[in-house]
Amino acid sequence: MDAHQDGPQNPYGMDEDCRNCPGLCDVRDRVVHGYGDVGADFVFVGEVPSAAAERTGVPFTGDDAGERFQHILGSVGLNYSLPTSDQPELDNAYLTYLARCRHPERDPSDEEVVTCEPYLNADIRIINPEVLVPVGQRALTELGREYTTTPASELDVQECHATSIRGRGFELAPMVHPAEQTDEQTDAYVDFFLDLLESDYRQTKGRRGR
Repeated sequence: MDAHQDGPQNPYGMDEDCRNCPGLCDVRDRVVHGYGDVGADFVFVGEVPSAAAERTGVPFTGDDAGERFQHILGSVGLNYSLPTSDQPELDNAYLTYLARCRHPERDPSDEEVVTCEPYLNADIRIINPEVLVPVGQRALTELGREYTTTPASELDVQECHATSIRGRGFELAPMVHPAEQTDEQTDAYVDFFLDLLESDYRQTKGRRGR
């Protein structure tokens, strides 16, 4: 974890009582802001908290999909906790979402994703990572539209899983959502990411030393 931060959970003190989306305020249990290392090279972005992540308050934790995701991070040296931990000890990784409030009966609307975008933009701008990891199709579509020149309609997460996409300012490394991954896809992502770590993935951005 970055030495300049007090803790991994909502390290920027973003509004935990956000009322910007009327259709979510009365049905959510909590706002799930970002979690992890604010000096990270890798920012993992999902669509919306699962019921388990809403319960724990930490992205990508609390259920089978979260365990698979945390296992991947542990296998590549970004997580020093057991995959079952609700408060993983992350290094060089930051976890967040397109939309930070969960509706129990539906996916976030386009308007809700746009309304929540300033939170994600703030995370990315302040952290200034080297690689963005869209987790799932919705995250790939949204991040691809913002940070690549590839038409969003051509970005299929099943085809792009465990590959690199050169973006505008960031490299994208898409991942099939862990709830939908096969064991083979999990192994492929671990192998891909280990190779990425061995590569010269860092760009010249005037980043501070870790």
